[in-house]
Amino acid sequence: MAIESANIPLPSEVILPFGGYLVSTGQLNFFWAAMAGTLGGLAGSIISYYIGYRGGRPFLQKYGRYIGFSQKHFIQAEEWFHRYGEATVFFTRLMPVVRTFISLPAGISGMNFYKFVIYSFIGSLPWCFFLTYLGVKLGENWIALKPWFHRFDILIVVVILGGLIWLYVMNRRRKY
Repeated sequence: MAIESANIPLPSEVILPFGGYLVSTGQLNFFWAAMAGTLGGLAGSIISYYIGYRGGRPFLQKYGRYIGFSQKHFIQAEEWFHRYGEATVFFTRLMPVVRTFISLPAGISGMNFYKFVIYSFIGSLPWCFFLTYLGVKLGENWIALKPWFHRFDILIVVVILGGLIWLYVMNRRRKY
């Protein structure tokens, strides 16, 4: 979970249901399996937050134009995150893929660290408990989950890439 939350897409949709499976076999305790996922995710999120906080702003200001991220976009994104950042951190913890990367913009925007930790923890808690519970209920059939969640992750990545390509094309058209 720490690896996933540190911007390395290792899907919790596979890890936590397996933990739930281990709960169903009596090898793990349900509460502690879900809490381990939550605390691991929080640890990775803190790492990602600090990467964004320490290096994200200068990096985006220097190289952002190459990915269609202008100074105007930077200011708009920062204002939006200051206005809705806490809710964004909370709700995106419940979304596959997006949850992996939300800590970077939180750090870049300079969101209050303690609020970030609280909202990340509270937002991760239901996700981790849900996926662990799902693994318990599926018991020995937990492997059947992997292809379905993997397809869902692929769909989200395709949609995000399609959006980025569309933004790039639109940005290029405006320049000419």
